[in-house]
Amino acid sequence: MNRSTLILAILPAVAIAAGTSPDEAFYKKAAEGGMAEVELGKVAQEKGQSQAVKDFGAMMVKDHSAANGDLQGIAAGKGIDLPDHASMMQKAMKGKLEVMSGDAFDKAYVKGMIKDHKEDIKEFEKEAKEGKDADARKFANDTLPTLRKHLSTIERIASSTGVDTK
Repeated sequence: MNRSTLILAILPAVAIAAGTSPDEAFYKKAAEGGMAEVELGKVAQEKGQSQAVKDFGAMMVKDHSAANGDLQGIAAGKGIDLPDHASMMQKAMKGKLEVMSGDAFDKAYVKGMIKDHKEDIKEFEKEAKEGKDADARKFANDTLPTLRKHLSTIERIASSTGVDTK
């Protein structure tokens, strides 16, 4: 079990121990992930070599900014304070990408986006099916088509540019 898998496995237990419901933990993790997608999308627009990567980065900024706004509105209505920055692991990924350029950047970004969107889809599907908070379930359900579109798009980019996603 790698570190990120371990962290994801213990997150619900930590959330419950801290007095946070699994739904509130979902809100907070979704907020961190959304902010990270926007930040990484901006980096992709700046550092991407291929136009497809730059365009995907722009889509990340646009779509995740909109979702972040929706999420913020829902959380504010429930008195849930969302984080105002990405997680430490997400910041580390951004730092790693910022020092890359050219084809190496494109490959690393594409691989990261595929991995991230697969994980996000699993988490959003779980919340949509098992969440106790109706607003969290609705947000997850409403966001899933966009996440799936992102995954499909980035997989096409990987295929057309010869990026090995294994």
